[in-house]
This record gives sequence, structure tokens and C-alpha cells, in this order.
Amino acid sequence: MIWKVLSLLPLLGGCGLAHQPESLKTVAAYEVPLPTGKDKANFLALLKAEAQTQGFHVDASTTGAMEAQSEVSPITFNAAVWRGDDEEVIASAMDFQDHPGRVWITFSIGENPSRSARFRGSLIGKTKKIWPETASLPIMPNGGIPLTDDLIRTPSGYTVKPAAASRYDDEPR
Repeated sequence: MIWKVLSLLPLLGGCGLAHQPESLKTVAAYEVPLPTGKDKANFLALLKAEAQTQGFHVDASTTGAMEAQSEVSPITFNAAVWRGDDEEVIASAMDFQDHPGRVWITFSIGENPSRSARFRGSLIGKTKKIWPETASLPIMPNGGIPLTDDLIRTPSGYTVKPAAASRYDDEPR
């Protein structure tokens, strides 16, 4: 048995984090307060309308799918903006058990950064008019967004608690 395990070690040495394409790099993230079903429906409609203006489309989880997912971890909103036939994810929006009703939307740089930026700018501009409490989220050097408990709300958006900042500096990308 030990020989079987030892024979797998060279194979495991080749395992590691796969390099992600630059187009998937997260360049912006926001928290949008959507406490009611009506807010979520209105945001989804806005997301779809803005996506369509750039030739993108939106895939969103159904209520039934989210109810099933919620048995593991509560979720009330889950949607993604795609280019083409699900060729490239442009944005992803969802809430989680630690921030239900507060949807986090992340934006990637995309394969066409100027088109992605136009979409992001238009969507967030309109979002902030409807939900003025929308706040930016910090993107860490590793490309991630800090955990909810590590964030502090400021007038200009969220920032990382100083005591937690070092946790995010050394993680592999």
C-alpha cells in the first residue's frame, strides 16, 4: 500500500494553481444593497438591459436552484454576465450567507477591456442612482476580495481592517 501512495507523489508534485488568463483578472467590485425581492428583480432587469447594450447576455439562477443551493449555504441572488455563447465571463453577482441581500458584483478586465469598462461604468452609474448605498469593495494584491468580517465601511466604500490586511498580501494568485 505504501508503494502505491509513494508512486503518486511525483504526479502530485505537478499539481498546483493553474495560471489564469489576464482577461479574468478582477478589476472592480461593488456591494449593491438588494434587501427585497423587488430590488433583486429590478437589479436583474438592469443587469440584463445593460448587458444587451454591449452584446452580452445574463444567466441567472432560478428561485428553485437558489433554494436548493441555500440548503448548503444561503444565497438569494446569483447571476453572471457573459460574452458570446458563455465564452467569457464579464461580471458575476451574488450574495452569500455572510451578506444576504447585499449582492457583491465583480468585474473582470475581459478580452476587450474598453468594452468591459463601458459596460461596468454604465451599469454602476445607473446602479448608484437607484441604490445610492452601493459601495466599492477592495481588490487585494492576490486578486481576491476580503472576507466580510475583514471589511470596514467608509464614506468612499469598503476598506480592509488594518489588522487583517497582511492576510491578503501573500496569498498566491
